[in-house]
Amino acid sequence: MTGRSVSTVVLLVIGAGLALLAVLVHYEFMRMYGDVTGTAFEGLTWGLTAGPSGLALGLVAVVAVIGLVLSPRRWMRLTAVAIPVLMLLGMFAVTPSALGQKLEVQFDSTPQCVSEGSDEPMATADRESQRAFDSISHIGDFSGGGVSGVGGCERRFVLSGDGDVLRHYRAALPAAGWEVVEDDGRRLRAQRDGLAFEVMPCPGGGVLWAGSDDNLANGIRMGCDQH
Repeated sequence: MTGRSVSTVVLLVIGAGLALLAVLVHYEFMRMYGDVTGTAFEGLTWGLTAGPSGLALGLVAVVAVIGLVLSPRRWMRLTAVAIPVLMLLGMFAVTPSALGQKLEVQFDSTPQCVSEGSDEPMATADRESQRAFDSISHIGDFSGGGVSGVGGCERRFVLSGDGDVLRHYRAALPAAGWEVVEDDGRRLRAQRDGLAFEVMPCPGGGVLWAGSDDNLANGIRMGCDQH
């Protein structure tokens, strides 16, 4: 092999190594910050525009172009073209796994209201809300964020696939002994044993609230836009 061929091979090896590293970085970025409600293609697009994946792709593309220009042989030119293409395919392939890992680690299958160190009467209110949430079969996955108070506990959930939120709770609430008292197609409210439960669909998920039924003002307050 000529010196030019050796230099091209070394350059292509470096490009392949950078491409592999970029796929791993993309996986970690999506595992930490990715949107679990999006598709693999949407996740890849977002990662390329909002994360380090786009910079990595640019660097690998530069290396590939240089290798393409310097390549004295056809197989080298094909390899130079294939490296960024395979890098994108690799990022696309690992995106669902990364989002699934985030969903498993950062989300719960039921809302969590009870926290350590809460003072009374907050602790009692949290336990009542938690019992209400635990009595119902839920749809979606719940993050730890939300609003809690003596009146009740509000939590947001996301849907990683298609699902009719109100339809689910129209069936799940009566099955758990709750009585639906309000359902206007935008928000549903149910009552049981002095407790109230509300659900509101939002883009990509929804909001749940459970708490005391003593005050009619108790219920979902922040809505979809504030979460």
